[in-house]
Amino acid sequence: MGPRLQPKGDADFWLTQMQSPLLHAAFALICGSDLGGLKQISARFDTDAKRGLALISPTAVYVLLLLAVPLATIFAFSFWSQDFLSIDRTLTLKNYKEAFTDPIYRVFLLRSLWISGVVTVVTVVLAFPIAYFVSFHVPPARKALWIFLITIPFWTSYLLRAFLWKVILGFNGVLNSGLLGLGLIDEPLTFILYNTNAVVITLAHAFAPFTILPIYVALEKIDRSLLEASQDLGEGTARTFFRVTLPLAMPGVVAATLIVFIPTIGDYVTPRLVGGPNGLMIANMIQTQFLKLNNAPMGAALSVLAMGAVTLISLIFLFANRRFLK
Repeated sequence: MGPRLQPKGDADFWLTQMQSPLLHAAFALICGSDLGGLKQISARFDTDAKRGLALISPTAVYVLLLLAVPLATIFAFSFWSQDFLSIDRTLTLKNYKEAFTDPIYRVFLLRSLWISGVVTVVTVVLAFPIAYFVSFHVPPARKALWIFLITIPFWTSYLLRAFLWKVILGFNGVLNSGLLGLGLIDEPLTFILYNTNAVVITLAHAFAPFTILPIYVALEKIDRSLLEASQDLGEGTARTFFRVTLPLAMPGVVAATLIVFIPTIGDYVTPRLVGGPNGLMIANMIQTQFLKLNNAPMGAALSVLAMGAVTLISLIFLFANRRFLK
């Protein structure tokens, strides 16, 4: 029989560690414990595993039914074809060939990526100062009130907020009427509605709270003593921000970027209300294929391509910022 393990340090520490089934089993093997004890440990481990599976099973089924199955259905539809009401389930790449060769689909997809990118940049740049102010300059007793105020836009319907921006940016809307009344313009501005500018403004406002909150959480986790140490070492306010605060807040910035970029490319309500012909996005084309042209396979192919483009860009973005996410 080999030498037995000698406990080192506090005995209570080792007794605590031996509560783990895996460590207990390893210790029993080394020290020559009886097989009956090992069987009891194995049975206990199996029971814990079954209990864990029972806890996650409802969530797994929920995700499978509401996420995986619809995505698999869309993916399968993209390889089929449709003749008005009848679906031909013969596998074909016709939809993808048309999506890549027809310029209109390429224009819609590139425009959607451009609008989503601009909305993401604008929203993050405008949200960061707000989150920074709440985190660093608002007294702790009032931070909850500020967070409450930031979430007020969630009280109203997304559709209602889009309609309100249509009223504000309209030819005879609030903005043009105010500027005309002040004498700052001679005629109503026409470049702020029914184009990509209106889509960017409306989406940026709609997703602003989603951007502020993750950045605020990341800023709250920063140890203030690190900022004091930076200043003690002679760094100014600006250099401390760019060399300490911003890198530590990047996980929140990355999360906010993805939270805004991914859903905006699939938005079709805002472009339809305020975008006009030159502000429509790929989601509007997908909606048209499904509901008006009665061509679900083509709509599914466009959906797969849009999801693929978003996934690729998101992965590249995460890879480029991987050093901040460790």
